Amino acid sequence: MDESRPGQDCQLLALFRARDEQALTAVNEKYGKALCRIAFELLNDRQDAEEIVSDVLMTAWNSIPPDNPCNLFGYLAAVTRNLSMHRLDTRTAQRRGGGQRPALLDELRECAAAPDTVEAEIDRRMLTDALNRFLRGLPEQSGDIFILRYTYAMPVQEIAKRQHLSISAVKISLYRTRKKLRIYLEQEGLL
Repeated sequence: MDESRPGQDCQLLALFRARDEQALTAVNEKYGKALCRIAFELLNDRQDAEEIVSDVLMTAWNSIPPDNPCNLFGYLAAVTRNLSMHRLDTRTAQRRGGGQRPALLDELRECAAAPDTVEAEIDRRMLTDALNRFLRGLPEQSGDIFILRYTYAMPVQEIAKRQHLSISAVKISLYRTRKKLRIYLEQEGLL
């Protein structure tokens, strides 16, 4: 599931730390298409998706350093998802007169909430670490389904096709994994 190769990512991160603009070109060549696909899945607009990828590259340029992500693709995918969700919220607010999170986040809402404070940033990092531990403990297929849905924002139908499962089986897997995640986070004291 991991799109990155640690050795190449170390070289890319070194370019960022050296403030070498070649980092942007190299990251775009390596991950641009995958990031565009993530943005497109959320926005359903090719031009917006391409703009988001440009914004992701600028965000990475401005945040690395001091940020030093362990998984460069995961970091970039999270930034892509966040910027896409913000664009989607803005678009929805303009059309309907108020922001509305897509159903994708509603599915996870029962597991965690995130207010914008310093304490929330610390909680977010603790939650990220706990989530990574939780995912490593899942059976491979369950973990893949969860990551495809909540990292790549892939539609359930496409996940079912990719995993050679029925749509119902994917929905059940996601439901059970979210339920396990909630219990895990409660045990970790994060809920």
